[in-house]
Amino acid sequence: MILLTAIAAGSLAGWGYARWSGVTWQPPVFRASWLVALGFLPQLMAFYLPQTRRLLPDDLASISLICSQLVLLVFTFVNRRLPGMSILMLGLGCNLGVIVANGGFMPLTVDAAVRLVDQTVLNTLAVGERISSASKDILLPETQILLPWLADRFVSPPFQPYRFAFSLGDVLIAAGTFWLLLVGWPVATGTTISGDA
Repeated sequence: MILLTAIAAGSLAGWGYARWSGVTWQPPVFRASWLVALGFLPQLMAFYLPQTRRLLPDDLASISLICSQLVLLVFTFVNRRLPGMSILMLGLGCNLGVIVANGGFMPLTVDAAVRLVDQTVLNTLAVGERISSASKDILLPETQILLPWLADRFVSPPFQPYRFAFSLGDVLIAAGTFWLLLVGWPVATGTTISGDA
């Protein structure tokens, strides 16, 4: 959700800034953009599609998550010269680091879970257990988390209709995405650009 917000805000701000500057705003041109689809596919199968996620044991789900992060890191490295991409790459690296350090899933602090998960559901969860088959998070007290400052420890404000937990890495990913789209690929009106995909 924080990434979607950054995409929307960055695109809108980039378009507005380009219009104010008298240039035409276009989305950045990426190299090897197929890596994004390849990187998202393991997460799609492991967490988002009910038909496939229920067939995958936790071990395969965690491997899918790690492989997904690695492919996306390769994509950011290939495109590292684009503005904001180094920040995005750092955020992905932070998330991958804490996921690998804690057994293959993103740790969710108990404090964050109390503010996010229904108490009835929370009472049924054991320490170290995934929140649900659709979740990338495992419930852990902060004292048991390796690299706890990189865990899902922040929770969106209570006035939002859809609440979610997020990490420092997520913030960096969102910041890099916002900057990437804010700068965009401004060109003079009537000019066309092409890129290596």
